[in-house]
Amino acid sequence: MSLINHLARLEATSTGRAQPTATVRHRHLSQRPLVLVPLTTAGETGAPLGALVGTERTSPRLLVVAQPRDRDLRFAFLTQLADSVLPYIDGYAGDVELTERAETDPATNKRVKVEVELCADAPQLIVPSRAGIEFVRLLGRSMRFRRTAEQDPETPYPAPPHVPLLGRWLTHFGERARVPGSALLLAMTDLLSRHWATGQSSLEDQHLGALLAWVEAPEGTSGAEAAFRAERGRDAHGQLLCPPAGPATDPAFDNKLLAPAIERYDKARTRLAAAEDAVEADGRLAELTAAERELHALVESRTRPTWDAVWRGLDALCTLPEGPRAADRWTRDRWSFTGHRDRVAAGEPPQPRRDDAVTAANKLATREREQARLDAQEALDDPLVMAGRRLAGEALAGEVTEVVPAYNDKKRPRPLITLRTDDRPHLGERVKVYRSLDGKAQTAEFVAYESEGTVVLRLLDKMGRGKEPDPGSVPEKGERVCWTLFEHEQRGGPKLPEPEETPWTHGGPPGAGAEAPDTVTTEDIL
Repeated sequence: MSLINHLARLEATSTGRAQPTATVRHRHLSQRPLVLVPLTTAGETGAPLGALVGTERTSPRLLVVAQPRDRDLRFAFLTQLADSVLPYIDGYAGDVELTERAETDPATNKRVKVEVELCADAPQLIVPSRAGIEFVRLLGRSMRFRRTAEQDPETPYPAPPHVPLLGRWLTHFGERARVPGSALLLAMTDLLSRHWATGQSSLEDQHLGALLAWVEAPEGTSGAEAAFRAERGRDAHGQLLCPPAGPATDPAFDNKLLAPAIERYDKARTRLAAAEDAVEADGRLAELTAAERELHALVESRTRPTWDAVWRGLDALCTLPEGPRAADRWTRDRWSFTGHRDRVAAGEPPQPRRDDAVTAANKLATREREQARLDAQEALDDPLVMAGRRLAGEALAGEVTEVVPAYNDKKRPRPLITLRTDDRPHLGERVKVYRSLDGKAQTAEFVAYESEGTVVLRLLDKMGRGKEPDPGSVPEKGERVCWTLFEHEQRGGPKLPEPEETPWTHGGPPGAGAEAPDTVTTEDIL
């Protein structure tokens, strides 16, 4: 965390209001995001209890699992979830644009430009908190290997159609969420805490209600008191006024309301199954319907406040203009979405449970590169973020006081720029610095400190091909410029071998030496 963020937290504690840590929005927000508010059963990992899902603020779809331990009811929930999510994803898969992309020609092993399809836009999923992202990944992992009756008629517990496909998409969204700067799957708490600093800890910021209490605190009120009420406030029945932002539930809700309601539902199902005539069955069916309605009302009472909070968070984020470079990161998300769409359409198998050595190394390198690129782009887009880098000695800004023409041995222009600055950058001999010039990075090198607060730099590139620098390529006297010690674009790392060429020191090629699994017997099936 930068010094600017620490100062913002102190200011928030002093004023009782969240303080901005950004002047622009550093994540792309879709015009039509899909909001998902999941709810899980306590004590059973990954057992869904219900969810609110939809793209319309006023009309979400409520999904409920009346008995989370019932396999059929859980499959029915996943089928309904697939019916809500997959059409939304498919709506972006067909609208494409043609663009050129550099690819390696296998015949010549050279980079050539080819015309390929790129989806014009991509879907965006928004969940309340970081735990919601992990739940999406868990759902994807538990669904993508399921076999349907059409795929395998002899499978003992066939999954409903489209459930494995939804698992593959949720896995892709969950994996993409681990790439810094990606916006395919976002947590509202992470979005808000990136753009505002509160007077509470980062762990407390994962409670969406408490975080919004700081952001929405009216003038003259205390965000700390509002956050305390959001976390601890209860009604006359002992239930939280602002339920947790999912997927976990409150123990008081589980013990006092949910458990008795599920017990009544189980008894109603048992009585209906034991009914001996049509008249008795009609009465038991009405009893079961009433129990189901009660469970639906309970789940909605826990998820609807969080649903409304997510949309209020979107309203707050939309007050900030989108950062100029957020569109570039969204384009990379579109490439990712298009690539997975093509893999699914080509009939490729689902993502493996465990990556091979080369794939894992590629993922790690990609995430490290994207993190460095995100840090640089946020600083270039936002003066407030750049101020944090300047305080850390990673950038300097100041006024140009003198420009001296100079040339190298090949008679190429290398002018000297004298800059007066109050910053204290970590400069050493021949250290390179960069500034943004027409969207590209212009490089200079540190020459010397002329006096305290005065730095001399030598320009190295982006001045044209002539003997004299192009107009506008050299800062003028009196101009205020900002130089960074970090590069604006990240370089690619060394090329890794193909997965089929994985060396023996890293396990060999995928599948090499792997033992065949034992044959499934009747004893293996419960």
